[in-house]
Amino acid sequence: MILILVVDDDLDVAKTISMNLASQGYQVVVANNGYEALQRIHRQHPDLILLDMAMPEMDGIEVCQRVRANPTTAAIPILFLTARSGIESKIVGFNAGADDYLVKPFNLQELELRVKALLRRTSKQTESPQTLTVGTLTLNVRTFEMTNASRKALLTPVEFELLYFLMTHAGEVFTSGDLLRHVWRYPPDAGSPELVRVHIKNLRNKIEAAPHAPVYLKTIGRFGYSIQIDEPPNAALPSERP
Repeated sequence: MILILVVDDDLDVAKTISMNLASQGYQVVVANNGYEALQRIHRQHPDLILLDMAMPEMDGIEVCQRVRANPTTAAIPILFLTARSGIESKIVGFNAGADDYLVKPFNLQELELRVKALLRRTSKQTESPQTLTVGTLTLNVRTFEMTNASRKALLTPVEFELLYFLMTHAGEVFTSGDLLRHVWRYPPDAGSPELVRVHIKNLRNKIEAAPHAPVYLKTIGRFGYSIQIDEPPNAALPSERP
């Protein structure tokens, strides 16, 4: 059974979320602060973490960073739940390693959809070949590890989903709206292009030797993003970038 950890210092919010998810057939455990959350994460290794951003003593940002810094927990999907709706707060959350972001108060049906989208990676791991390769770029579907001509990096779940989708459609160009629908499973006209831009930036920082001059993950002016299929074998080396 899929195990979801709900972390929120508001007991009523945590109870409402946990009851709703339990009614959907998930096993749910609750933590009411960051320290308890880390203990449960390392002891129970949940399949998904719903994490309140603003908590006393240890906030969600620090919890997220610690989860991502530990190789044994780094691949667990994390969805931030927060009352902070500003784009600056979202960017801070994504840079900390969050996969998605839901602003309180939220619709429980929307929460269910976000949860299902983040858990899709579980089926991908069991159904897909172990590795996916495009040119000199290789993605390990089991470990979320990316390797290319010059580097190796462990991806967060949403970075993995984004790179996996673009690599399986190498050479094609996708707008932010396309990626919100295909990767995040948002309905049309939902979600912010900023969500895509931040994750593209974070992904480039991991896979590109020179993120400001990418050779793998290209921006096609006024159209969108694409994984290129014709890069030379040593294109990722700093000495060879344009």
